[in-house]
Amino acid sequence: MQRTVLVTGSTGFVGNAVLRSLNKRQSVRSLALVRAATVSEKSSPDGVIRVVADLQQPGSLAGICDGIEVLVHCASYVGPDPELCDRVNRAGTESLIAEAVRAGAKRIVSLSTASVYGDGPHRALPEEAVAPAPVSAASASRLAAETYVREAGGCVVRPHLVYGPGDRWVVPTLSALFQQLPGWVGGGAAVTSLIDVDALGRAVAQLAADPVSWPAGGVLHAAHPEPVAIRDIGATLAGELGITVPGAGDAMSLDEARAHFRQIGARERYLSMLSTDHWYDASRLWAATGCTPGPAFAEGLARSVPWYRQYLPQPGR
Repeated sequence: MQRTVLVTGSTGFVGNAVLRSLNKRQSVRSLALVRAATVSEKSSPDGVIRVVADLQQPGSLAGICDGIEVLVHCASYVGPDPELCDRVNRAGTESLIAEAVRAGAKRIVSLSTASVYGDGPHRALPEEAVAPAPVSAASASRLAAETYVREAGGCVVRPHLVYGPGDRWVVPTLSALFQQLPGWVGGGAAVTSLIDVDALGRAVAQLAADPVSWPAGGVLHAAHPEPVAIRDIGATLAGELGITVPGAGDAMSLDEARAHFRQIGARERYLSMLSTDHWYDASRLWAATGCTPGPAFAEGLARSVPWYRQYLPQPGR
């Protein structure tokens, strides 16, 4: 018997990876929530049933969870508009989870972010070892959204930096930051957790599709076991994509980096990515799902080069 799974955010970066993984399973009947009937059918794998609704319009959600066993919630707004963050991430999730509970969904898996913990430093941080302290409207609203999921007995998955084909934020942002700095902040020694999007998609799909063991109302981190130093990320981007990065011996203090960013009008908020450890222990996720954590960053980035070469501005253009 097939298990019916509804995926929100199915046309997005991570949501589409989850949908692709689910669609490979004969035991799963996949439904994809899309905001408009005009969304290209190419955004969904063959055999996926498309359901039209909008998190910003609670009335459109009525009945969308009827007959489903599992809800996988990957939709979110990550921009700077606080009103839109609240409307999509908090209020939209509240309405969606209420509909899933009403319809009797047996399992809810929701994608969040390790950014709910704030700036850090975080070193091999297990789930909920520190209280969340989000510093952006997007992260605060996603933390609020987690409450509805967890109160309904759902599982929240918190990745940190996700990369791979379809990434329009992590590698592009890091590339831009590296090119704006004359030196490595703190020598580039800060380490960060990353995960390949397909590895994340497989893990979330496993949580949704099979009766694996995870704490109802709990949280699971999602990251490759090996954190990567910022200078090593830079070296990989330079080698694979030709990104300009500071020299190996070029270093600067955080105060110097702040002053430089002010001078060039860059966003100081991103300096935390380069100067502070953001390393999250995801061993519980891999133990619960039995999935492999995917490739280490250098290998995963190499596999993703065609996407990034297509998406990123190329040197000399």
